Amino acid sequence: MRLHSLLFIGVTALLLAACDGRDEGIYQGYAEGEYVRVAPIDGGIIDAIPVKRGDRIEDGALLFQLEQTAEVAAHEQAAAQYAQAKAQYEDLLKGLRAPELEQIVAARASAAATLQKSQLDLARTRALYARGNISRAALDAAQATRDAAAGSVRELDARLTTGKLAARQDQIAAAEAGTKAAEAALAQADWRLARREGHAPQGGTVADVFFRVGEFAGPSQPVVSVLPPANIKVRFFIPEPELGRVHTGDKVTLACDACAADLVGTIRFISTDAEFTPPVIYSEKTKAKLVYMAEAWPDASPEVLHPGQPVRVTLIEAAK
Repeated sequence: MRLHSLLFIGVTALLLAACDGRDEGIYQGYAEGEYVRVAPIDGGIIDAIPVKRGDRIEDGALLFQLEQTAEVAAHEQAAAQYAQAKAQYEDLLKGLRAPELEQIVAARASAAATLQKSQLDLARTRALYARGNISRAALDAAQATRDAAAGSVRELDARLTTGKLAARQDQIAAAEAGTKAAEAALAQADWRLARREGHAPQGGTVADVFFRVGEFAGPSQPVVSVLPPANIKVRFFIPEPELGRVHTGDKVTLACDACAADLVGTIRFISTDAEFTPPVIYSEKTKAKLVYMAEAWPDASPEVLHPGQPVRVTLIEAAK
């Protein structure tokens, strides 16, 4: 009986040691996600949340919208003011319209005819005055009439030339500045309106929705949490004696239940701070050992991993 008892104890110890043993270059870890929590810049009443937990969304998808009555009104006002300023500026660059120029041309033709008649009248008046048939006053009146008609023609010629030109440079510069100011006000109104919506910065899965329609969300208070596939990683722990063989940039295989056999990742981070073995990988053999936390990121198909899922990490050089 004593021999049987000793054999049983010995076999049991060997089995426990074998079960607790671990090959070098193979580490236990778990999948973890870095969530993107989308929040409004300004607070407000939530008007719509078109997504729900578990939805797969594309990059830029609308996640939530706050009440935006005031911002829409301000945007419409700014758009109208910009359109008005732009129209005034472009009008100053054009000069008079064609009908207005035609009106000046017609008036000039009439003034030219009047000038021609007044010149003929002046010639006859001078002949009569030379023969002594009329007074000096009559000659002066005919001369004044001819001069007035000539002045009207010159005035209309100047108006026609000016009408074909744009406005003065100082007027144009002032209108241009007003247009730029209105455009800046419109851009600000667009920006304020855009702040009332939350969009996904990356495609992925909606991990959680923290509010409901009608509730008030404060500034920088997350409304929707998104997990992009590229943000899924594997966190594992390296025993202190093996730290020297593991480096950032090393390739590892990632194995889990129902995962593809060829899932490969790259170690991107190794902590510089030591810690005791976490409870999740606690064992009697490692309870007194220091470990260093490390992170490996899948090179492809990260979506097959789920945060919290146990993952076995193996250095590729150790697997050879």
